[in-house]
Amino acid sequence: MLQEPRPRRPLKVLLATPRGFCAGVDRAIQIVERAIEKYGAPVYVRHEIVHNRHVVDRLKALGAVFVEELSECPTDRPVVFSAHGVPKSVPAEAKGRQMLYLDATCPLVSKVHVEAQRHFDSGREIVLIGHAGHPEVVGTMGQLPDGAVTLIETVEDARTYTPKNAANVAFATQTTLSVDDTAEIVAALKERFPEISAPHKEDICYATTNRQDAVKAVAAQAEVLLVLGSANSSNSVRLVEVARRSGAQTAYLIDDAAGLDLAWLEGVSAVGVTAGASAPEDLVQGLIDRLGEAFDVTVEDVDTVRETVSFKLPRLLSA
Repeated sequence: MLQEPRPRRPLKVLLATPRGFCAGVDRAIQIVERAIEKYGAPVYVRHEIVHNRHVVDRLKALGAVFVEELSECPTDRPVVFSAHGVPKSVPAEAKGRQMLYLDATCPLVSKVHVEAQRHFDSGREIVLIGHAGHPEVVGTMGQLPDGAVTLIETVEDARTYTPKNAANVAFATQTTLSVDDTAEIVAALKERFPEISAPHKEDICYATTNRQDAVKAVAAQAEVLLVLGSANSSNSVRLVEVARRSGAQTAYLIDDAAGLDLAWLEGVSAVGVTAGASAPEDLVQGLIDRLGEAFDVTVEDVDTVRETVSFKLPRLLSA
């Protein structure tokens, strides 16, 4: 006699909103897609256009060729600069080689570049709060001459930084940092340098802030939180850190549904799901489908704010 299949255990999936692509990422991907449509393949891209393996693999299939340096690109094909921004030397080299280039730098990163230049032109000593080696940090520091910007990664760095003139210091930040961690570093700088010049508007971008706020709302209700995103995605890694600090028993960063270990959900009744700003929405659906194979899933949206931001494409592609 056939046994009845055991009923699947109920599992509530709390879906963070907003999540996934931000306006800057969406624009950068469109720039590569439109460039391939307009100029044909291959189109070269300096550095990963955004930090997500699935996005990069899809664009490779369309005809994008990803390289780390401009010297790897031929002069007769278009090249796109990634959403993270590039040092000033890169477009200068492209112009010198008479290359057709498209700059996919997120406009909110470009805003930080403009601020850094403004502080430099005013003779201020500049500190940049960020992570060493991240392409956005390399690009921002590369807007100015060597030595003009000091990188601050931790509160301890802020406490030991010694400017030439403590009354003439300014700070800027990487756009994808943890809001809470950055606030601690800024507080340490302001305590030591009360006259420090701050950005006119918060450098950490709206999308980073919104996704971290959404994770905080979900983590308060979920025992485990799953973040879809790549390990080299700064904003995705920050979401894991925020979740762990905000009430979730634990949080995991996974590339896609294949990265899920069902053992993580043993005894769990509510799991949170979100995606970093460079992770496509189909990965979210794939994870929900995977959960649905193992559990009796109910999905509940946890909305914190609706995003309406969009950025224009470069004139070369919108004409």
